[in-house]
Amino acid sequence: MSLPSSSHAYGIGLIAVIVGAALGVSYYQLYFIPELNAKPIIPEKILHPGDTTTIIIVPGAENQAQEQNFTPKTTKAQLGVNNLVVWKNTGETAHTVTPDKPFKDQFSGDFGSPGVIKPGASYQFTFTQEIVVPYHCDPHPWMKGQITIEHGALTS
Repeated sequence: MSLPSSSHAYGIGLIAVIVGAALGVSYYQLYFIPELNAKPIIPEKILHPGDTTTIIIVPGAENQAQEQNFTPKTTKAQLGVNNLVVWKNTGETAHTVTPDKPFKDQFSGDFGSPGVIKPGASYQFTFTQEIVVPYHCDPHPWMKGQITIEHGALTS
């Protein structure tokens, strides 16, 4: 009766596979994922513009017969000048700011109020790239507006 032969090669091979897997997982967690999730480098003058663009949600905007709801309805802002946009609800009804098509800013993330904007409250968003975004109010879809973000003179 012969005993099974053991080889150190299997043990060394198993250790090499374990070490290789550990190195692969470490690289993935330490380098690949942070690079993938990293926010782009945006100039400070775009992140903190000198001025703010304000859009007023007027009282009675929920009334479908009223033509004024977002004032102004179409707005232009410039990167590095007034690309911080604030929607102020001056009415007595809650509203939303919802993009017609989903838009995700490269730095600020998803555009759109995270819920309703209660009376007297506001929603603000810092745009960091040139874009035209039509938007509306979810509970009152006839309320429509559009924001256009253009290249600013100060960003050159």
